[in-house]
Amino acid sequence: MDFVTLTIKCLKILSDITGSYGLGIILLTVIIRMAMWPLGVSQQRSMRTMQLLQPKMKAIQERYKNDPQMMQKKMMDFYKEHKFNPMAGCFPLLIQMPIFILLYSSLMSPQFIQMAGQAPFLFIKSLDSTLRTNAGISNNGVMGASAYSTFITGKSATVYLKNEKLDNIKIEKPNKAVVVQGELVPGQPIDFKVSLDSLALKFSQLDQIQKADITITNLQTKETENITFTRKDGILTATVPSKAVKTSLHFDVLALILLFGLTMVAAQKAMMSMTKNQDMDPNQAAMQKSMNMFMPIMLCGTFVFIPIPAGVLLYLISSNIVQVIQTMAINRQLELEDAKKKASIDDDDVANAKQIKAKE
Repeated sequence: MDFVTLTIKCLKILSDITGSYGLGIILLTVIIRMAMWPLGVSQQRSMRTMQLLQPKMKAIQERYKNDPQMMQKKMMDFYKEHKFNPMAGCFPLLIQMPIFILLYSSLMSPQFIQMAGQAPFLFIKSLDSTLRTNAGISNNGVMGASAYSTFITGKSATVYLKNEKLDNIKIEKPNKAVVVQGELVPGQPIDFKVSLDSLALKFSQLDQIQKADITITNLQTKETENITFTRKDGILTATVPSKAVKTSLHFDVLALILLFGLTMVAAQKAMMSMTKNQDMDPNQAAMQKSMNMFMPIMLCGTFVFIPIPAGVLLYLISSNIVQVIQTMAINRQLELEDAKKKASIDDDDVANAKQIKAKE
């Protein structure tokens, strides 16, 4: 079982529990964030440590600015002495990227589209819709298409041999199994072909294939059609009527993109609140402020041009909201730890002072 299928199964279980695929995505987000709690603590502790050590690090850099090799050696010794890893704060971000890519792949997959792609949630009309999509009606026998449409098959097919029917036959490489024969002209019939080698069958079975029922999905419209392919020489072929589709703008997805930008700003402010009482290098502070302004704008602009499904945006928004709560909770936890350390140090100082006074 691949990770995409596993993710979709997890979403199905969570949606059954919550009664909604949208709530299932949110619950999955919470579970992922809770699993990453120790990494979040490590990240924020690393940030606090770096801010405390910043003056000494700057002093080393200033002292050895004319000797880069010695500066690097002294910095490494400094990190080792204080048991500090400057890359520790990046680990949670690096771990989140594969999760984002996996969820993106899952919500764009034919399995999710067939299972819950049309599912609404709150003001979201469809969890698989992107900002600009071409509307298509599934299973009506006519494939909506544009000149730039690309097609994929489902993961399995129903195959008819001479004297036998085989269900759930695996299709190898669904993203590449189906090919459009000739030029694709919206409004004119589309000729599809699928190689027999795409079916996970023995040679003896391949020789007996008469026809096959295969689900074809248009990646642009998310429309799916169950098409019967007939054998012709060494390939399976089918001709399907088509109609031209027009691009439409989904304002619910645009609202999600803007909401993502706002929640990202809130998450960054929560992270920056950790440093409000600590001195920071002016250049570093200015750079941090610029990044906090630029990153949300850049990502929102990227999501306008790159087709991100509403379900993925829902995950990102939920993740930002949970991060704000998580950051505040972890910051409070670290403050309590610092207070205990300070109290312990003060107690030690008092005890030492009493011992010195007793000796006198």
